[in-house]
Amino acid sequence: MRKLAVFLFMVVLGVCVGWAFGGASGEILIGEYGSFTGTTADFGKTTHNGIMLAIEEINKKGGVLGKKVRIIAEDDASSPEQAATVVKKLVNQDRVVAVLGEVASSRSMFGAPICQAAKVPMVSPASTNPEVTRKGDYIFRVCFTDDFQGKVMAKFAAEYLKKRRAAILKDVKNDYSVGLAKFFKEDFIKRGGQIVAESSYKEGDKDFRANLASIRAKNPDCIFIPGYYSEVGNIARQARELRIQVPLLGGDGWESSKLIEIGKKAVDGCYFSTHYAIDDKNPETQKRVADFVKAYRAKYKEDPNGLSALGYDAARILCDAIARAKSTEGPKIRAALAATKNFPGVTGNITIDKNRNAVKSAVVMQVVGTKFKFVTRIQP
Repeated sequence: MRKLAVFLFMVVLGVCVGWAFGGASGEILIGEYGSFTGTTADFGKTTHNGIMLAIEEINKKGGVLGKKVRIIAEDDASSPEQAATVVKKLVNQDRVVAVLGEVASSRSMFGAPICQAAKVPMVSPASTNPEVTRKGDYIFRVCFTDDFQGKVMAKFAAEYLKKRRAAILKDVKNDYSVGLAKFFKEDFIKRGGQIVAESSYKEGDKDFRANLASIRAKNPDCIFIPGYYSEVGNIARQARELRIQVPLLGGDGWESSKLIEIGKKAVDGCYFSTHYAIDDKNPETQKRVADFVKAYRAKYKEDPNGLSALGYDAARILCDAIARAKSTEGPKIRAALAATKNFPGVTGNITIDKNRNAVKSAVVMQVVGTKFKFVTRIQP
């Protein structure tokens, strides 16, 4: 019995020591939570692809701190409540040193407090609602925020498209959609525009005809729809069926090949803001983007979208911070992330500001046939 007790003690000690160094095998364990199934499954899959490409490249170069990096990915099924559940598992059971995720702001705001309480740094690739990083000083993002993105699309509508009468159709249960609508409205009015109609729906809705009919009655010259591709495609089709032909505008939640698959010709000619474009000739990032696109195409046999690029940048920034921290301890990684300046990302040079947000530009894309085409870049 004494020998058995000693043996069990040594096993437990070995596991604890392994955890302290980021995994029983000496690996550095990083958690990821995303929507691999559910209403926004394309978001989770494309972001994960970017993350895994970055980790593969990092490990080929020797890993971080002399160890391989391993991603433990969990599906939150596009549910905020499930996001909290899987983040608890990553932090408390898998003992990851840091967490990547989520894309959707509502889910990030469920996962962030868990990471904050455990002092485990969390880096969101694409949650743009300003409240996300306000959850604590261990919460970071590598994307711009909705206050900036809303102004980008208001400026684009007012100055580039010369629109003056906008309508807004938002997802009332989605923090991302509500926030982006608010910021667009404020800035569009400041630029001399008028919001002639506002209407709302809920994620999962299928019939938007009543909303669109009330909007049509107000005769807008554009409609801002700050939702996700899963609903926007159907909204666009039903709008065209009701003979609403004005341009539809949106944010980065539109960026998915599923938008065109669902919306078909109804989304042709519409515009949305996002984080990078393959065909942008920005000299600052052109070489990086070309290398990234080549590697991504070779691995996944398709073009990377903005979320793929943000996942790639988020994983690289996190690993760079661990290397600079020379540690897998949460407080030291947090300090290194906060000190990130001019990181050469494929979505632009990234500096983390005092509020743990990325300072960077945005691009506006147009749906042209079955492709997204670069229109313009707007600086912060």
